[in-house]
Amino acid sequence: MTTDWGSRRDSAAEALRELDADRLLVTDLVNVRYLSGFTGSNGAVVLSADGTAVLVTDGRYRDQGAAECPGVEIHVAPTLLAPAAALAPGERWAVETHVLTVDQHAILVEELDHPPLAAGALVERLREVKDAAEVDLLRQACAISVEALTQTWSGPLVGRTELEVAVGLERLMVDLGAEAPGFDTICAAGEHSAIPHHSPTDRPLADGDLLKIDFGARVGGYHADCTRTVVLGRAADWQREIHEAVRQAQALGVDGLRVGRTPAEIDAAVRSDLDASGWLDHFTTGLGHGVGLRIHEDPFFGPTRTGRLVDRTVLTMEPGVYLVGRGGVRIEDTVCVTPGDPEVLTPAPTDLLEIG
Repeated sequence: MTTDWGSRRDSAAEALRELDADRLLVTDLVNVRYLSGFTGSNGAVVLSADGTAVLVTDGRYRDQGAAECPGVEIHVAPTLLAPAAALAPGERWAVETHVLTVDQHAILVEELDHPPLAAGALVERLREVKDAAEVDLLRQACAISVEALTQTWSGPLVGRTELEVAVGLERLMVDLGAEAPGFDTICAAGEHSAIPHHSPTDRPLADGDLLKIDFGARVGGYHADCTRTVVLGRAADWQREIHEAVRQAQALGVDGLRVGRTPAEIDAAVRSDLDASGWLDHFTTGLGHGVGLRIHEDPFFGPTRTGRLVDRTVLTMEPGVYLVGRGGVRIEDTVCVTPGDPEVLTPAPTDLLEIG
């Protein structure tokens, strides 16, 4: 599916006009990519209020910029900020003050004819709602992830180390078509599964372990995010109990991801469910987050998050219960909000699996 870069720039230009500014300087590389398609390591987009754009980069990326950025003028310069005044003398500029360093801001104050305006998270707000091309890439990344997990479950696990399983899963994702893993895979066995962001070690997987795997593929810059927790061998009663509590809370949360709901009320509903089952005190992480060109992006869940969900917002839903020194369970899906039922992009089984 072809990305409509011009439509994205038009939306950003509309927001820019509301700031009463003539130009927007975009220096966050993820936002640069979102508006232009540029994937290099050094670049900035100068967006005009009429929707036209210039990519400022260095000589290494002249040809790459021309190939990746249709409809964008390429301007090669020794630094990203120096050409600002020359590109649009006398005009009012808005800048990503949450990204610029103090020194960079000082340079712009000196170079520009007017003090730069704070654009805030203008582009990030646009990125919260995915277009059709973005949803398609997220579906691809999630499908690869689920298939890699399915193949991992089908192989021998007991006796392999956490690190071996994590590396094997990442290789499977690449073999299945991912450009790379979306982030460092969490593979946590036994007592390590109670550590929310455990880094895999040489601990061997053993019969009776809870095994938590948090992973995801990246396709076209877009990230999948999925977590499943299984038991190696027969599950103990306490493992079944916490898994069922998390599964029930996660299903409630996924069902709540609907147009018009706020992240705050969904967060409250899931926490209330875990409180009723007696496990809320052991839920020590966030409930979820937006996902796209970054693995963690707006919107996030929390009691103060009031913006309402709209069609094609893509978020994770990932409650967990963590019993320090014993084990933990997290179940996570990447989910797309639609006008009807939420679309789960990572449809691996959420029931407790006992893997021999």
